[in-house]
Amino acid sequence: MEDAVQRDSPLPTRWEAGMKPYYQDEDVVIYHADCRDVLPTLEPVDLVLTDPPYANNTQYLSYDDTKDNLSSLVQSVMPQLLAMADRIAITPGVGNLWEYPRPTWVLNWTSPAGVGSGPWGFCCWQPILVYGKDPYLSAGLGRKPDTIVSNERASVDGGNHPCPKPLVLMRWLIERCMAHAGGTILDPFMGSGTTLRAAKDLGRKAIGIEISERYCEIAAKRMSQSVMELGL
Repeated sequence: MEDAVQRDSPLPTRWEAGMKPYYQDEDVVIYHADCRDVLPTLEPVDLVLTDPPYANNTQYLSYDDTKDNLSSLVQSVMPQLLAMADRIAITPGVGNLWEYPRPTWVLNWTSPAGVGSGPWGFCCWQPILVYGKDPYLSAGLGRKPDTIVSNERASVDGGNHPCPKPLVLMRWLIERCMAHAGGTILDPFMGSGTTLRAAKDLGRKAIGIEISERYCEIAAKRMSQSVMELGL
């Protein structure tokens, strides 16, 4: 992907020696790295939106998905994220709610058809931890719902990631967490790039970090597509 790298990015990054992007265009930059190595090199962003591992032994390519590893990630990464963004939105999975610092509020993705199974049967909702003030109330723009109801399933990456999120969900979260156009979004657990694709479709800048080169490759291909299914 070296040919895709440009040197004059408008994105808020202060690169250290050797910290070169895996992919870059005028809207998006992708790093193939452990986010704990990249976060100290980044300037503040407008929103962190991310879908971290779930500690349920999901078969990722470059990460051992255990409870201990997730706890270590949360403890090391969350202080950095809270320091670099006024607003954060995280999809932690129901079973990991108490692994994270106390949020300002909890948004909700409801899927009546079910999004998995839990100790009490079919799981028909997923929490979204949010940190910071509601952007609409802060701007005097009124109240917005804290829930999205959708049975949309992720399919845009062809099944190459074990637990991708639907594009419609990430689009909703961006618009719910950013009251105005523009701004920069960071996803430190980028996976196959759904957050970045949604950001690009909505005219936002985005930074993605992913430890697996295979998922970086998938995400880079998605970023190179100029037209997406905006009606999803």
